[in-house]
Amino acid sequence: MSIVNLRKILVPHDFSDYSLHALRYAVTLAEHFDSELLVVHVVEPIVYPADFSFGQVSIPAMEEEIRKHSEEQLGEVVASEVPKGAKVNTIIRVGKPFAEIIDFAKRENVDLIVISSHGRTGMDHVLFGSTADKVVRKAPCPVLTIRPHEHEFVVP
Repeated sequence: MSIVNLRKILVPHDFSDYSLHALRYAVTLAEHFDSELLVVHVVEPIVYPADFSFGQVSIPAMEEEIRKHSEEQLGEVVASEVPKGAKVNTIIRVGKPFAEIIDFAKRENVDLIVISSHGRTGMDHVLFGSTADKVVRKAPCPVLTIRPHEHEFVVP
């Protein structure tokens, strides 16, 4: 008989209702398997197109402000959604979301990623792509993708 051993569960969070839904799944799984929950938010770098002579210019002060605000917001979400005493860590990373999620999962030897899909289709999907799709294709571990308004097995 095989045993499922989920030591670390990673859940990316972008402050949307979709990612809140995925967090609830991850919390339930973490409780069931006594896993450490890693909640990560990725801040995309802010780039200002200055002019043709200098190219794009980064705005570090604004980026740091967004990072601090994200830390506060993520702390509030975790405080309201994760039971007291649970093994949970919040992480803020800066970069492209799918790349940072995959890199973090590799570095931390994550056993499962629980990620939301925003359910974009058609032209929206073509234009914006999907972080969840990229994570599923490139992740170093299994990925549970939570789609909006589909079959639910975690009931609040």
